[in-house]
Amino acid sequence: MVNIRLDISYDGTKYLGWQRLGDSELTIQNKIEKVLERLVEHEVEIIGSGRTDAGVHARMQVANVHLDTDKNCKTIKEYLNKYLPEDISVTSVIEVDERFHARFDVVDKTYLYRLWMNENKPIFERKYVTEIAEKLNVNKMIVAAKLLEGTHDFKAFSSKSTKKSTIRTINKITIEEKENEIHIYVNANGFLYNMVRNIVGTLLEVGQNKREVSTINEIINKKDRKLAGERAPAKGVTLYNVNY
Repeated sequence: MVNIRLDISYDGTKYLGWQRLGDSELTIQNKIEKVLERLVEHEVEIIGSGRTDAGVHARMQVANVHLDTDKNCKTIKEYLNKYLPEDISVTSVIEVDERFHARFDVVDKTYLYRLWMNENKPIFERKYVTEIAEKLNVNKMIVAAKLLEGTHDFKAFSSKSTKKSTIRTINKITIEEKENEIHIYVNANGFLYNMVRNIVGTLLEVGQNKREVSTINEIINKKDRKLAGERAPAKGVTLYNVNY
């Protein structure tokens, strides 16, 4: 039995997210597991670094899987890319220590949110950006983002109630203006359900002058989801990087 690490990229447009679902085959995890099972001829369970939502993309998702096989990594990678759908690509396959765990060993992850700011339609980027009609106050958004950095209880930015800890550490939020887009990078040691989309939705309201920067501290302190902004659309989100 060998422990294999997979680095994966995917267009999440038509999928119901990463995690396998009992009533649908339209998940990234399911697609990869089914192809691997045909190769190694036994059931497998892939462990991802985290669960991306329906419609969310990944530039770099990391997973590990234990396989009972004598196939080498090159063969596994070639087989996967031959039989996986065209919107899923395995970019790297390596054998790792048996104790490596794609989820528990994560040091931090970065998500990218892309906002399209051009009045012309984003024909070739339409599946990966969220269109914004009005000009945003980016400087105000940057100030608000700084207040979110550090270790806080991010319960107000989660779309799902949980008994587990909602304390996370955001290491950095970077907001960059491009020619036609604004990119928001959120790097943290972990994320709650819809946390990135709820953060972006709140920052958008700041940039649209619908809320003041000072409300960020109130949202964090009161831990009330109703105080934060509306959830931004899934298609603008990409899992950008995972560090171990």
